[in-house]
Amino acid sequence: MRNANITENFDFSQQQFQFIDQNGNSEWGTFKDSLRAPVHRWFTYPAGFSYKAVDHSLKKHRICRGMQVYDPFAGTGTTNLAAKCSGIDSCGVEAHPLIYQIACTKLDWEVDESEIARETERISETIDSKKNADIDVMPELVRKCYDESTLNELIVIRDLIGAIQSDQTRRFLELALINTLRQVSSVETGWPYIAPKKPLNKVPEQSAGTAFEAQAARMISDVLQIRRYSEGWRAIKSDIYHADARKTAIPDNSVDHVFTSPPYLNNYDYADRTRLEMYFMGLAKSWADITMDVRDKLMTSATTQVRGSGYDVSEDLRKDCPEVSAFLQASVEKLGELRLKKSGKKSYDRVVGGYFNDMYLVLKDVFRVMKPGRTAIFILGDSAPYGVHIPTDELIGKIALGIGFSQYDITVLRGRGGKWRNNPQRHNVALREAIVTIRK
Repeated sequence: MRNANITENFDFSQQQFQFIDQNGNSEWGTFKDSLRAPVHRWFTYPAGFSYKAVDHSLKKHRICRGMQVYDPFAGTGTTNLAAKCSGIDSCGVEAHPLIYQIACTKLDWEVDESEIARETERISETIDSKKNADIDVMPELVRKCYDESTLNELIVIRDLIGAIQSDQTRRFLELALINTLRQVSSVETGWPYIAPKKPLNKVPEQSAGTAFEAQAARMISDVLQIRRYSEGWRAIKSDIYHADARKTAIPDNSVDHVFTSPPYLNNYDYADRTRLEMYFMGLAKSWADITMDVRDKLMTSATTQVRGSGYDVSEDLRKDCPEVSAFLQASVEKLGELRLKKSGKKSYDRVVGGYFNDMYLVLKDVFRVMKPGRTAIFILGDSAPYGVHIPTDELIGKIALGIGFSQYDITVLRGRGGKWRNNPQRHNVALREAIVTIRK
């Protein structure tokens, strides 16, 4: 393999999501790190990684104040938030409208904590006198997730927040409410799946109003804490754009380091996973709204996104990366044949073709915005739809070479899929999570 170095170190303790490098060290952290850290923990998004991984990468590649970090799949802002805490400018792109807004809120530390506390207190004092919300207008999924009293209370809180004049305070408290939604549900709404027919074993300990008030107080405390240990934070630029990573407006040769984790090729529907939040906040009313406003704007990674007859490998990808294209086209054709034989008839062939067509465009744009001699880090997982192994990390590295990057290295972090070993429908291909380091 030209200009490639693969270091394998599998860690099968996947329940911990422990990232181990080739020396057995864990500088890359764990996903749980971000669930405990101030501000990072404001939204529990299942497609996350540790902020410590970003910190480690910034130090390893000597990224410092005056430089700029970029994340083309910003998500809830883990890369950008870690950069800001280190005094480093950053930018990011996020296509999901709700997740984009959450990232912007997490990066806005100029909020007036006194005003937020006053508005929170006003809302808490007003809830009881306004419990007359029309819950029937809510989508069915939302109605099934709460008892009538709790849903009524949540709607009242949402409407009181909506009347706040200050955009900053309103967005801050909207995020506090979004964080409250799954805490007070009477059914299983843990990430990533919502199971409205599966009641919780115990009733939520807090009312909606109490949980919201506690969440807002916790977030205020986090802002005060992160300001204290992030020296000079007011001068740091952290720009998140609601845009498409396949074609951005970020200037050429402006980025010193890229740290990102693209969607994995694992049929994970990012639009569907936030359906409860989007329905409740009025950002969507139906599956069709979710598809039009979110799903169709995201890069291809799930069978629920595909349209039409198929996604063959694009002409540009064929021209720049003939070896990769030949492998992908053969895989697409094999998956197309298997789809007709499988009971689920899932369109994995279309997903694989669409995924790499999209990643090719993302990598081209990353190449354009990066400065020469700089490095991009991609955290990736491979996949094996219908048992057909797609080595995503190696393919991404080879595509990078075809586009013009000078080299790539792969460091395997851990094994994946161990908990499905006893599933008779599951393939037996050993999967892994890896870091692909690409140099321009």
